[in-house]
Amino acid sequence: MRQFETQALSRLTIGPYRQMPNTFEDIRIKADFVRDIELGAVLRRTGCTQDRFDKAKWHTPQGVISVTRQKFMNWTQGTGGGGAIDLVIHLTGCDFKTAVFWLSDSFPACAMPISERTTSISKQAFSLPGRDDSRLGQVRNYLRDDRCIPTRLIDFLVRSGKLYADNRANAVFLLLGKEKRVVGAELRGTTHSKWHGMAPGSRKDLGCFYLKSSNTKKAVLCESAIDAISYFALEPNCIALSTAGANPNPAWLSILIEKGFDIYCGFDSDDTGDSLANSMIRLHPTVKIIRPEKHDWNEDLRSKSALHLFPCVKGRLQTNIILPTQLLLGKEKLTNSWFVL
Repeated sequence: MRQFETQALSRLTIGPYRQMPNTFEDIRIKADFVRDIELGAVLRRTGCTQDRFDKAKWHTPQGVISVTRQKFMNWTQGTGGGGAIDLVIHLTGCDFKTAVFWLSDSFPACAMPISERTTSISKQAFSLPGRDDSRLGQVRNYLRDDRCIPTRLIDFLVRSGKLYADNRANAVFLLLGKEKRVVGAELRGTTHSKWHGMAPGSRKDLGCFYLKSSNTKKAVLCESAIDAISYFALEPNCIALSTAGANPNPAWLSILIEKGFDIYCGFDSDDTGDSLANSMIRLHPTVKIIRPEKHDWNEDLRSKSALHLFPCVKGRLQTNIILPTQLLLGKEKLTNSWFVL
């Protein structure tokens, strides 16, 4: 199994279940819910490509797979299986529990039979963590000193309401949908316990975290809010969006393409990022790839900061350097409007 295939699932998922233990009974119940998810939807979500002529045939990193209702057969490897859980395990090499929770996180509205779907949606109700302004200083320090994000950009995000601190000093980055409706949140730990996840019930299919300068048609897709902010600090004349995990086919991507945006996939510079970026291009041929020089865009930002090109040097703010983002905030003006309007 190539490394990027086993890594892909963890990059695709940053769901809230990473924060909490789960009993055998919890896992069994979730497995019953997700087992019947349509296999074609799973294959699409993981970036596999449907054959142009034979709609039952899919091209995957594991070879050619044929799907008949809820059964699949890999003709390249001469093996098959049944149900969404088996398919995810086959495609990624992950374990049973990881496959179950990935499916539950990726298909919150259809993770069980239709007759029970209304109950499921109510159980997956979106829940934002509460705001705690007394912990905002910790979040600011983390983003400025550890991540080298310019202070003016942090201040803008806080003022715009796209960033706040919760009572555990997590940085909360809001996902916005149409009419700037909050549809989810990326969470990032800023204390000694470093972790990242999603607010329960987040709908990544309905919106995303993003920063946008005015009058631009360049859209860059990044793997996380931190990377989107970092790219924007480096190249502000764009809209920088987070896919909240390396997703080769976010639901809102086709809307951007229809509206004439020049789309760039800016996933991490590694085998997984390259593989998923290529999957995105197979699904959307007009998309182009832009790779960070280091592993990700935040590493690029921190590297330039170390060279005194940006204001975070040895964890302290340098105030005598003019940044592209400072010029942008002062003259061209950042915009909060949702990009599909």
